[in-house]
Amino acid sequence: MPLPARQEQYTFADVLAWDEGENIEIINGEAFMMATPSRIHQEISGELFRQLANFLEGKQCKVYPAPFGVRLFEQDGDSPENVDTVVEPDISVVCDRNKLDKHGCKGAPDLIVEILSPSTRRHDRLVKLNLYQRAGVREYWIVDPENKAVQVFTLDGGALKIREDYGLEDVAKVNVLDGCFIELSKVFSE
Repeated sequence: MPLPARQEQYTFADVLAWDEGENIEIINGEAFMMATPSRIHQEISGELFRQLANFLEGKQCKVYPAPFGVRLFEQDGDSPENVDTVVEPDISVVCDRNKLDKHGCKGAPDLIVEILSPSTRRHDRLVKLNLYQRAGVREYWIVDPENKAVQVFTLDGGALKIREDYGLEDVAKVNVLDGCFIELSKVFSE
């Protein structure tokens, strides 16, 4: 849900000034308040994070759960006032450690996972898909708790295209992490 409009656009400088604990994303200067996640959402997120973190232990890539700020289009030398897009994916995997700083990630993570909720369904499937595609995210998972399903998109020729649809009993392959598979029966255990 967008915040009330104001004359100028919101930027990363505003995010830095807001109270910690505010769940707000900024997309092209427009601020969106994020609802508190449900218990099921948190269980799914926790299990996905656990499986990814276990796989990545001792490896180059790092996994981060929300809240974790991702400044998709920030370039070296940009000031916070010039950054108009900051998102907080449910899970981010970053393999280039040079993209990490004290505020989160500068640039596109290798993998982003978004868990749908009734209030974010359209936003995650359209707005964020296009945003992540433009930023060059290599793999994007849309997790649907209601249908116990996962859609996996991979970057192909500059476009995020559906690669796989997985259900409750499937083992999902993480394409950007060689040898990583996620047991969805554990993710959708309820």
